[in-house]
Amino acid sequence: MSHAPESVLHVGGASPYDVVIGHHLAGHLPGMVGDAVRVAIICPDSLEHLVEEIVGPLAEPTPAVPERDITVLAGPDGEEAKSAEVANACWEALGEEGFTRSDVVVTLGGGATTDLGGFVAASWLRGVKVVHVPTTLLAMVDAAVGGKTGINTAAGKNLVGAFHEPAGVLCDLALLETLPTEELIAGLGEVVKCGFIADPEILRLVEENDPADLVPASPVLRELVERAVQVKIDVVVADLKEAGGSELTGAHPGREALNYGHTLAHAIERAEGYEIRHGEAVSIGCVFVAELAHRAAGLPAELVERHRTAFGRVGLPISYEGADFEDLLATMRVDKKSRGNQLRFIVLADVGRPIVLAGPSEEHLRAAFEAVTGSDADVDL
Repeated sequence: MSHAPESVLHVGGASPYDVVIGHHLAGHLPGMVGDAVRVAIICPDSLEHLVEEIVGPLAEPTPAVPERDITVLAGPDGEEAKSAEVANACWEALGEEGFTRSDVVVTLGGGATTDLGGFVAASWLRGVKVVHVPTTLLAMVDAAVGGKTGINTAAGKNLVGAFHEPAGVLCDLALLETLPTEELIAGLGEVVKCGFIADPEILRLVEENDPADLVPASPVLRELVERAVQVKIDVVVADLKEAGGSELTGAHPGREALNYGHTLAHAIERAEGYEIRHGEAVSIGCVFVAELAHRAAGLPAELVERHRTAFGRVGLPISYEGADFEDLLATMRVDKKSRGNQLRFIVLADVGRPIVLAGPSEEHLRAAFEAVTGSDADVDL
């Protein structure tokens, strides 16, 4: 099947780079890697079979690099990869290979691989070049763009990390063709989130197209990817290191807006031992903050319901009963957006108008959570 030519979305700022979106993009990789003599491919064990296909063009000699030394660093799948132990193993391997500041790390995998590989690149010699080749929808629209990297600790998710922008990102939609349907659906959690915080056209596309048509070859899915990536680009260029927007009431919260739904989502992920998919947790978290904004900030009832219908339409969960409120609240208190003992949530004043809700009452938090569990069926929406 023929596909439209690739799209190139440019990320400006102090360290500009391109995000290329299309099908069968491996030929773009050498240009992003440049003249590096050594390249380390960080990927999960389950994707080692893709390495030759994706990075094959890197092995072809050029006048500038007659021979390239390519090292494959394969490790655990998913969130298990995001540990200090796995990061240390990568550092040791880079040391053994004599990696210098002119060499390059390439990540091949989902969001966990991108987070780990980006952090390894950020911390080795205080920063070497990294190129991301995301293989999941979630990673394409979220983890691969924007320069956030990190690993997990016993205290929570992504609490150790650094900002390290990539030298390029290849969103090869052909890689999604073997992705399990559940993983593709999970990636739509971040896409729909972008619709609520910045781009209503995303919501229209989701609401007016048959979810069964959102497949890797679909022009609609490609447009959703392009729009979600553009939302992230626009936000991170304005606020790369999450310094925040204006503290004025009702002002745009800057990069924190991308964390819409993530405070509860991260708590759920930890409660579930990271067995729940990130996009699924984000879907639940977005419904939760819509319920919270309805009670604490007057978000109209129809927008709360629109959260349920939009996320639910693509097959994402919109309720959760897997953990106690008190346990989740304790985890949320160590969320990165918290300030001292005060919880802060990104909520909506309207579609495309994210704001900060600081210090909501426990009464409102509990009522919103009960609405998500379904135990508060009498709440008037």
